[in-house]
Amino acid sequence: MLTDLLQSSYFALFLIVALGFILGRINFKSISLDVSAVIFIAMLFGHFGVIIPKELGNFGLVLFIFTIGIQAGPGFFDSFRSKGKVLLLITFLIIGSACLTALGLKFWFNIDTPSIVGLVAGALTSTPGLAVAIDSTNSPMASIAYGIAYPFGVIGVILFVKLLPKILRVDLKKEAQRLEAERIGKFPTLSTENFRITNKNVFGMTLAQLNVRNMTGGVISRVKHNGEVVIPNAQTQLQENDVVKAVGSESSLKQISVLLGEETQEDIPLNTTQVIESLLVTNKKAVNQTLGYLNLQANFGCTVTRVRRSGIDIAPDPGLALKFGDKLVVVGEEEGVKAIGKYFGNDERKLSDTDFFPIAMGIVLGVLFGKINISFSDSFSFSPGLTGGILIVALILSAIGKTGSIMWSMSGSANQLLRQLGLLLFLAEVGTSAGRTLVATFQESRLLLFGVGSAITIIPMVIAVLVGYFVFKISILDLLGTITGGMTSTPGLAAADSMTGSNIPSVAYATVYPVAMVFLIVFIQMIATLL
Repeated sequence: MLTDLLQSSYFALFLIVALGFILGRINFKSISLDVSAVIFIAMLFGHFGVIIPKELGNFGLVLFIFTIGIQAGPGFFDSFRSKGKVLLLITFLIIGSACLTALGLKFWFNIDTPSIVGLVAGALTSTPGLAVAIDSTNSPMASIAYGIAYPFGVIGVILFVKLLPKILRVDLKKEAQRLEAERIGKFPTLSTENFRITNKNVFGMTLAQLNVRNMTGGVISRVKHNGEVVIPNAQTQLQENDVVKAVGSESSLKQISVLLGEETQEDIPLNTTQVIESLLVTNKKAVNQTLGYLNLQANFGCTVTRVRRSGIDIAPDPGLALKFGDKLVVVGEEEGVKAIGKYFGNDERKLSDTDFFPIAMGIVLGVLFGKINISFSDSFSFSPGLTGGILIVALILSAIGKTGSIMWSMSGSANQLLRQLGLLLFLAEVGTSAGRTLVATFQESRLLLFGVGSAITIIPMVIAVLVGYFVFKISILDLLGTITGGMTSTPGLAAADSMTGSNIPSVAYATVYPVAMVFLIVFIQMIATLL
């Protein structure tokens, strides 16, 4: 009966996942495999003849890579600008050292060229690399060598990623908290202060004439004149002894004090018709609109005092474009604030809704982009492939955010669910496929090619750690993402992802993966052509 059930792919799939989660929760000296344990259970099942269909694996890979791209997109271009050169250098070292290791061992052990390029592709788990190796050599040995190196290419990266924080004695959660604090620190904390107008040079001048926002970076949210509190607009005049409430960073408030007058403890309460509320941006029409374009003061008689995005308070600059899920603190007359709330949407339920059309359309565009073949010469061409095409398109769409009425984003919970589902399908299929030939390939190669493939997997990662962590001093979270991206290892990223709640490894992976894929294809073609 059990044998019959195991022939059913859906039963075998969920049994592998369940057993994988049981194994993954076992801790040995504070080390656990987490979700990556699924691939080890799958390899065991594969050895005994259980196979998960390739289509399920590809479906899972598509979901996993697309959700990674959507999550990483907003931070991808910032990361590329700030850390791109270092991360790309480490990626070049990973691919270059892998190929140099392969060449050295080729001449040492007198291994044929088709086998060595197959080993490089397998050690770096690159299907596009295998395709180029087969096309360049026209030899079945490339596929055989790929199959020999591939299992350790998967397992080796996972184990390396799991053990590296322990070897370096780094607490990943504390490191993630430190980097998050650094990120927040780039945005000054906003606070409020009240000021009395005592600078005679501003008496009778309007806020437009004073240009307070551009001059200081702060916002005047209320003005108290002769005991009456008003919500200011551009034409509001400031008179001697008026009291104003300002919102801004510490430096902004100091500049406002120099411009307007002394700080005061006098309160400026809202009157019965005025309110201050936090409003969510959930209306697609408001997304990507700048605060300057919306001109809420002129259109609604209200002032935005701060914008909260991803846990950070941002000063409401006129050029700031609104994103889905932004929370705006708005002060104004009750009717005006209500009108703004209707325009912004202010519907918390929509934050958890999932529109599957953008997901399906984004994946379709990614698959089509992956089919593009770019020819540089008669002997060299490049295609992004399934993984590269979907990742690149997802990054671009996520950075764009919105096209017409289509929102290229999803809630954090939906992203996490689809990513986990896709990853489990992918690991189960890859594991059973590798496990099917694992023992046979060891016997055929007498462990020589397996040993060479293992060296090609390990040496580049060690070099990446030595250069990245000890020379360039990049954070271990960036390093984990760069290593898994440079090794083109999706299971490796999954292992890194399961160890921390931060998306920093995913952003680094997305930053280097497309470049690593191109480098690897070029190097494999060079080895196959020249040798």
